[in-house]
Amino acid sequence: MGKTYERIEGRLRAFIEEQPVFFTATAPLSGDGHVNLSPKGRYGTLVVLDEMTLAYVDFGGSSAETLAHLREPGNGRITLMWTSFSGPPTVVRVHGSGEVVLRDDPRWSELFARFPAEAVEGQGSARAIVLVRARRISDSCGFAVPLMEYREDRTLHAEYFNRKSDEEFNAYCEGKEHIASSLDGLPALPLPLPPMPRTAG
Repeated sequence: MGKTYERIEGRLRAFIEEQPVFFTATAPLSGDGHVNLSPKGRYGTLVVLDEMTLAYVDFGGSSAETLAHLREPGNGRITLMWTSFSGPPTVVRVHGSGEVVLRDDPRWSELFARFPAEAVEGQGSARAIVLVRARRISDSCGFAVPLMEYREDRTLHAEYFNRKSDEEFNAYCEGKEHIASSLDGLPALPLPLPPMPRTAG
């Protein structure tokens, strides 16, 4: 019932962009390292850049496992997954290679501008942008996924972090055990963070 696709376009792209939540999976190269699976929400913070490339904003949190795995030399493996909790049962996966774009990367401003302003405006807790280049694009039935009703995005994360200055956000990051390094001791988010670039307009 499942099939693979050559590119992200049409119905597939619309499905990805409509979902209010997706999941990321990464792992270190070491066979005894910790596999990581993270939920990602907040509508508009993932965009399809072209038929083979996606990007999402990595926001502040208590760990940075995904960033550490993607930054590990020779690694970069990542899988993104979306599932429909309403409508026809569908699960979509993109297996690919990920790249971490940090605030002081020359590409930051151009990439950040690709996200809807209402989704990222005032988001000083944006730690990085993750670029994902697809290697395999597929879907499957999702018959066992329950039907659930989406109400709205939670506002707690934005409300909490938007009150923090760059200095306060840096202090928050430096106070967490697994932001500068992963559970397995891999370098994760370089600290202190550069100031959040200011966009024109």
